[in-house]
Amino acid sequence: MTDAFEDLLAANRAYAETFDLSGFDGIAHAGIAIVTCMDSRIDPLRMLGLSPGDAKIFRNPGGRVTDAALEALVLGAHLLNVKRVLVVPHTRCAMASSTLEQLRERVGESAGQDASWQTFGVVTDQVAALEDDVRKVRSHPLIPDTVEVGGFLYDVDSGLLDQKV
Repeated sequence: MTDAFEDLLAANRAYAETFDLSGFDGIAHAGIAIVTCMDSRIDPLRMLGLSPGDAKIFRNPGGRVTDAALEALVLGAHLLNVKRVLVVPHTRCAMASSTLEQLRERVGESAGQDASWQTFGVVTDQVAALEDDVRKVRSHPLIPDTVEVGGFLYDVDSGLLDQKV
């Protein structure tokens, strides 16, 4: 083992000293699920005034409703108390401001090898992609019609959500 993670393990030990979620049941206590981007400028719980245990959160590049996200939402709706789903991409997202070729080139340069085979979920029109993603959730046969689904764009500069769908 190396010391590459020691700072994080030390922070974890400090966190564990006041840890108060022991025995938590794992359901979404506020009935919320959020599909959003992996971007570190997004704090999904705080942006909605929620606390740990309130929501199920699924993150990926671009905040897209992928097959894996749908799987998580189906489980959330049936087993984890999810009653409302927010799909939340954001402004200034690399997935929406770069072409597939640009991302492949940048990754290839960083990796020092060809990345032309790697797929990335580039988004050319965020609102159209958001509408499509919300439609995917609403029309999924295993997600009940009683689950409310909304599409929002998060502004990384103001912290505000703008409901688009």
